[in-house]
Amino acid sequence: MRKFLVVLDDSTECLNAMRFAALRANRTGGGVDVLAVIPPDEFNHWIGVGDIMREEARERIEVHFEVFAKWMRDKQGVDPGLVIREGEPIDEIIAHIAEDPDIGVLVLGASADKKKGPGPLVTQMSRSAGSLPVPITIVPGDLSKEKLEAIT
Repeated sequence: MRKFLVVLDDSTECLNAMRFAALRANRTGGGVDVLAVIPPDEFNHWIGVGDIMREEARERIEVHFEVFAKWMRDKQGVDPGLVIREGEPIDEIIAHIAEDPDIGVLVLGASADKKKGPGPLVTQMSRSAGSLPVPITIVPGDLSKEKLEAIT
């Protein structure tokens, strides 16, 4: 089964990327993997403190994911998977795509803030697009739910 890979973070554009992936998966019979990356710089503390912070980060990710997952299951009939990795976000996204042959499309949300640009993930992943084994779909952050439903 082809899966859409979506990156879970704290950005507002993440919401539209999640919606797009779930809607496309529903309409194409695909699946959704949600990838959350914990950057390594969050744990540059004593070993015990770093372990506690790592566990707290995982718990926050799981709670955040469950909000999206419930909507995907209840409204779209899609049961997403959660993947949590630690490292640099771009490296971990590329590594996950390379490790999972079922990933068919990377879905990223672009920021609607014209002054700041589309966001660091979109900018950096666009630079790597030519060498990725899957296409990237970039979802504008300011698309309405109705427009997303119409184009998926």
